[in-house]
Amino acid sequence: MEILIAGGLGSLAVVAIVALMGLKMLTHICKPNEVLIFSGRKYTMPDGTNVGYKVIHGGVGIQIPVFEKVDRMDLTTIPIEIAVSNAYSGGGIPLAVHAIANVKVNSDPRFIRNAIERFMGVDPAEIRRVAKESLEGHLRGVLARMTPEEVNEDRLKLTEELVEEAGEDFDRLGLSLDTLKVQSVSDDVEYLDSIGRERLANVLSSAEIAESTAKADAEEAQAISIREGKVANERAETTIRKNENALSKVKYELEARAKSAEERAEQQALTARARAERKLQEIRTKLEHFRLMSDVVLPAEAERSSAQMRARSEASTIVADGKAMAEVLDMMRDTWVEAGADAKDIFLIQQLETVLSTVVDKVKDMDLGEVVLIDGGDGKALPNHIAALPSVVTAVLREFRETTGVDVTGILAGPSEVK
Repeated sequence: MEILIAGGLGSLAVVAIVALMGLKMLTHICKPNEVLIFSGRKYTMPDGTNVGYKVIHGGVGIQIPVFEKVDRMDLTTIPIEIAVSNAYSGGGIPLAVHAIANVKVNSDPRFIRNAIERFMGVDPAEIRRVAKESLEGHLRGVLARMTPEEVNEDRLKLTEELVEEAGEDFDRLGLSLDTLKVQSVSDDVEYLDSIGRERLANVLSSAEIAESTAKADAEEAQAISIREGKVANERAETTIRKNENALSKVKYELEARAKSAEERAEQQALTARARAERKLQEIRTKLEHFRLMSDVVLPAEAERSSAQMRARSEASTIVADGKAMAEVLDMMRDTWVEAGADAKDIFLIQQLETVLSTVVDKVKDMDLGEVVLIDGGDGKALPNHIAALPSVVTAVLREFRETTGVDVTGILAGPSEVK
């Protein structure tokens, strides 16, 4: 059983491979530069007509074996060299024309069937021969309608008329003329050369005439330019003089205005200076008044106010001192009453330092001047003089007692013992 299944699968694979190979052989791919023609059975066209072949331009077509045949037709261009001689032009002059054309099978569906019917399976050389003979015949017909000058000078017109002339026949053949270039045009009787020489002579003559005319025109233009230049110079000089006069006038007016303005400005400056000086004098007067007020009046007012304030202060101080002194005296009086008989001695002791200072100052104030001591030979002069100083103090204390009634020595010695 497995052998049968394996054999069956192998057969299917072989059949599939054969089918694929057959399908590949029956599938035809159309290149962009060709067309495929399927023939062998009836084909219905889009317009409903039946034909015996089908054309495919680009794409893929599958051939039905046995019933269909597939052919290919090349659409690439075929270069054709066209050379005609003794082709009489419109003026009866035989011409020789050499041109290059590029022809190909027309891929337009309207005309490709004509090419299929005439050239399918034909060697491209046959297509080249048919196209060349057709173009040469039409070229002779076009040359017969044109003059040698037109053929030689207007080759574009020659090409256009040839394309138009051959267009109808090429459509019937299923061909199209891509390009056509006329390489050369000549003749055996040297007509074109004579035309060239004549034209060259005419050109040279025209050039000489043009040169002489241009020279004369240039000389005339130069003379006109010189004359116009002189006139222009004279006009310019006149205009310059007028402008100079106008400028002088304007300058004079401007100078007069400037001088008048300067004078007015000077007068205004003097007036302004006088006003400024008057203002300055007023300011100085005010400043002097302020300075006087600051230096004299205000200090006097301040001194007066200060004196009043000092007087008030001193009066207040005196009143306060008086009150304080009165209180002190009241206290001293109370203390004095309380002290009794010893009050005088206590007060003197409290004031002893002041009293002694007064005595010392009194002794210091004594001016003895220059003292001359005469010693009697016993050496007692100086000691006697020094011993006299306590007597001076005693004399001062005695004078203080007599003046104030205060006996400092008695107080210091204490009360006398009663024997």
